[in-house]
Amino acid sequence: MTNFARPARRLLPWSVLLVPAAAGIPAGILWWVLAPGGLNLITRDPALAAGTVPLVWLPRDLTLAGILVLAGCLLAVFLADGKRPDPQAALLTGLAGAFAGSAVAWGTGVLAGRLWGPAVDTSANASIAFSLRAWPVLLLWPAATAVSVFILELVGTTGRKPDSAGAETAGVHSPVK
Repeated sequence: MTNFARPARRLLPWSVLLVPAAAGIPAGILWWVLAPGGLNLITRDPALAAGTVPLVWLPRDLTLAGILVLAGCLLAVFLADGKRPDPQAALLTGLAGAFAGSAVAWGTGVLAGRLWGPAVDTSANASIAFSLRAWPVLLLWPAATAVSVFILELVGTTGRKPDSAGAETAGVHSPVK
């Protein structure tokens, strides 16, 4: 019987998808705890505690934006470590996980506002309740991940010198022949 060689099967790095998606839960709770209109631990200004003041809406969105950018930079450090068997699949899976984490963070923050926040009358404007007005903020986690991986790979490549065979080695000098 002849055995035919099968191509090596590449498994997706599921942890790179699931960990950022699950990290959206604490990110959303942190958003509600820190943001004006939520628990308001950043400013602690009683005037900004309620969402009835339109001045609250931009800092509330910017708080989530900062949390998502930080999460994107942290994810990029793990993706650019260079120890993955298939770095392209890990990057694409990580970007999908980052987008899922953004959506989970938004949903968790809004849910926290409904559960633990005061009851609000949203008949005048829906943004009075703890919510997100700028939807493109949800793209910041994957965008920060992609840009940070690019920068980390670029900086890592400049520190490597090619050896005589053309392969790059990290700081190892080949003997001169």
